[in-house]
Amino acid sequence: MLPSRYWPFAACLLLTIAFGYAVTLTPIAGWGLAIFGGLSLLGTWDLLQRKQALRRNFPVTAHFRYGLESIGPEIRQYFIESDTVELPFSRQQRAIIYQRAKDVLDKRPFGTQRDVYGDKYEWMNHSLQPTRIDSHDFRITIGEGRAQPYSASVFNISAMSFGSLSANAIRALNQGAKLGGFYHDTGEGSISRYHREHGGDLVWEIGSGYFGCRNAEGGFDEEKFRINACDPQVKMIELKLSQGAKPGQGGILPAAKVSAEIAAARGVPQGVECHSPAAHSAFSTPVELLQFIDRLRTLSGGKPTGFKLAIGHPWEWFAIAKAMKQTGILPDFIVVDGGEGGTGAAPLEFTDHVGAPMREALLLVHNTLVGLDLRSKIRIGAAGKIVTAFDIARTLALGADWVNAARGFMFALGCIQSQSCHTDRCPTGIATQDPNRQAALDPDGKAVRVANFHRNTLAALKELLAAAGLRHPLEIGPEHIIRRVSSTEVRALAKLHHFVPPGQLLEAVPEHPVFQVFWDQARAESFSPPAKASEMQASKQQ
Repeated sequence: MLPSRYWPFAACLLLTIAFGYAVTLTPIAGWGLAIFGGLSLLGTWDLLQRKQALRRNFPVTAHFRYGLESIGPEIRQYFIESDTVELPFSRQQRAIIYQRAKDVLDKRPFGTQRDVYGDKYEWMNHSLQPTRIDSHDFRITIGEGRAQPYSASVFNISAMSFGSLSANAIRALNQGAKLGGFYHDTGEGSISRYHREHGGDLVWEIGSGYFGCRNAEGGFDEEKFRINACDPQVKMIELKLSQGAKPGQGGILPAAKVSAEIAAARGVPQGVECHSPAAHSAFSTPVELLQFIDRLRTLSGGKPTGFKLAIGHPWEWFAIAKAMKQTGILPDFIVVDGGEGGTGAAPLEFTDHVGAPMREALLLVHNTLVGLDLRSKIRIGAAGKIVTAFDIARTLALGADWVNAARGFMFALGCIQSQSCHTDRCPTGIATQDPNRQAALDPDGKAVRVANFHRNTLAALKELLAAAGLRHPLEIGPEHIIRRVSSTEVRALAKLHHFVPPGQLLEAVPEHPVFQVFWDQARAESFSPPAKASEMQASKQQ
């Protein structure tokens, strides 16, 4: 007896024979012959191939399983998941971005959808004396005292490279930044011609591949750097030590993807495999890192220069901080990238389990600088799933001066969270180099949406600040944000987290586990693990 798993295939064969006979009677039966004849051929090939056991056991029907699996994420996020499930971004988060980008009504009726008595629910306390704020154009000065300080918006476009994003996406983002008066981080893929078309403010990110300032061997080229850095459109220089999407990992751009445009932007040969190492070659110690930053600042003509990192081993960050105090060489800013991941595709283990989340990382950097009496001299930016005004407020309350967003601005461009960024088949033409797919993205129209999203989000931030009795985002502190820790207990962030008093690290080690374990053992001269960590590693060999 024929096993039941073969019945669909057998049915296709019988229907092919039936429609083959019927086509002699009526031409319209040709459609049935074509459909079931094609399925019969597919089922025959399933039985003959030896690569996939599922197809051999379930000819024809196995393909329905593959089809449903391929649209599983869309089925879940559109039909199954609730509006507030943030995996990675909830429907509610996406909806507010789309509405603000389109400049349409972004209000919600009938109360919150969130469980206000559930653990981790957060809110911002309001004042009985609200303030009146005239403008939502909140700005901070970065590099104060330098030759070319920069007045930055508190909300900007985070690093996304040309190559990861399409030409039309880069055009739209930069034009949107120009319209809205905020900056556009280039990502480590350097400055392409699409970044330059509309003249929006740029932060030039330099990674370990030194794209845009690279010699033939892949090392740093001083003259090439100087030419790009002195471009008036470039407002700040950001040295990337690591990123939240895949901290501690380099990358390879296959030769087939190194087009003429990408080669020109990165300063690499066209059609040749392009390597981005996991570590920098221009420095190898914390002191050398700071000396390199100072060198970049001088070559750029005194533009604000700093670095971006995702926090990993705490002793490595402490070593950099000690090097600052020891040498007196300070970055103008530090951008803390959270391990929540970002637009860059990465192995599952890196996405889920490598790098400190943004809140813990930000607190560590902020506390360290406060403890060394350096906080007032160094600005801190932060990035990690920031899409709403409350996200901005909470991040600033934890110690940041400004925030960046990548995926939020991708949603403003029309991203539907298909999670196909790494396949070159992005359905909205954002994360692809396919000329036909990206042609569907209208840069001029999307640029307006980018500017709208920025403006409306900051307008919402202005209303939050006014309700809390504040006048500028820099006034937000951890005492303003409250988090529920159980059904019967709530805590202000000021009480929930440990905050180091100013200058304490100059006198004693704070009562904080990470500082207690690693601060004294960190050295400005080396990124190497402290003795305690080495002893624990060695214990496995005994």
